[in-house]
Amino acid sequence: MKYLFYFGHPAQYLFLRETIRRLSLSADNQIIILIKTKDVLEELVKADGFPYTNILTKQRGISKLSVVLSFLNRIRILIPIIFRKKPDLLIGTDATIAQLGKLFGINRITIVEDDYDVIRNLANLTYPVTQTILCPDVCQVGPWTAKKIGYKGYMKLGYLHPAVFTPDPGISQKYDLPKQYVLIRLARLTAHHDFGIHGIDVDLLQEVIELIEAAGVGVKITAEATIDPRFTHFLLKIDPSDLHHVLAQATLLLSDSQSMSVEAAMLGVPSIRYSDLVGRISVLEELEHVYSLTFGIHTGHKRQLLDCLTDLLQTPDRKATFKTRRERMLADKLDVTAFLVWFLEQYPISLDKMKGNPAYQDRFL
Repeated sequence: MKYLFYFGHPAQYLFLRETIRRLSLSADNQIIILIKTKDVLEELVKADGFPYTNILTKQRGISKLSVVLSFLNRIRILIPIIFRKKPDLLIGTDATIAQLGKLFGINRITIVEDDYDVIRNLANLTYPVTQTILCPDVCQVGPWTAKKIGYKGYMKLGYLHPAVFTPDPGISQKYDLPKQYVLIRLARLTAHHDFGIHGIDVDLLQEVIELIEAAGVGVKITAEATIDPRFTHFLLKIDPSDLHHVLAQATLLLSDSQSMSVEAAMLGVPSIRYSDLVGRISVLEELEHVYSLTFGIHTGHKRQLLDCLTDLLQTPDRKATFKTRRERMLADKLDVTAFLVWFLEQYPISLDKMKGNPAYQDRFL
């Protein structure tokens, strides 16, 4: 089968990276990878050695107009590629994949992890024309439940499940990291669901750092954009492919990024997310209220954030406690990569099988 994958974000690529590796082992499969410029996406694909094409080498702006123009440009670029490559299956999150698949009569799968109400604009462009919405079973897809294939897992388990990922015990020595450190993630907030969303500002960041250092714990910052010069000496300077190894060794994560908060939970690292999106994303709600692996605080509740941070830093046996919580979560979830390989290799037979018997996926637990 000839697969065409389009990735517009590093997390989308990481989710399917191991799946692509396994699909590539069969001589019967052909893999086409298309990307756009976004953060460290190209660096990751290049480091993994996969052939790929960057169809948008300039990172788009953050305005709504920029989003629309970029969408139209992707349509223009993708049409001749699809004509030339003639893929059997299109896979991605982007609406262009679903729309062009519908236009040319090609099988297509939309992969998401956000709820319909959070990504309503993207969903309304995508869901009416896609064949399959492949997402965690906890995700809500609005009026398109007939197209939903829900799996018992999370996208981040595609690259952070213990069957796929083993933390590097030498990472602290490699980057001279302190014995204990809080990793602070500052998102750029430019995704389709991020307009009007706020996170950690400069004044709060200063208070947070002072509190952490007073507890005798180090601070490392990873940011998607340029940060205030006062904090540049905290910046984590590493190979992007090592980020999850650094996260796995962290004392905890403080973040205004929903994506990295989920990643921390997959690794059993406690996290505090400070965002207007708290309470709106089903994956994170489950991780917080069922498994107690992350804690969400709405922006504007600074005192609550500082109190939560203090409590976590002072929690006895914190590492063992969160290890146990992670193990409980993993016991309930699939080996997502094994499931994905089966689902993609057998598509569309796998689609019919899952619709007829959703419990079929339990063989991947």
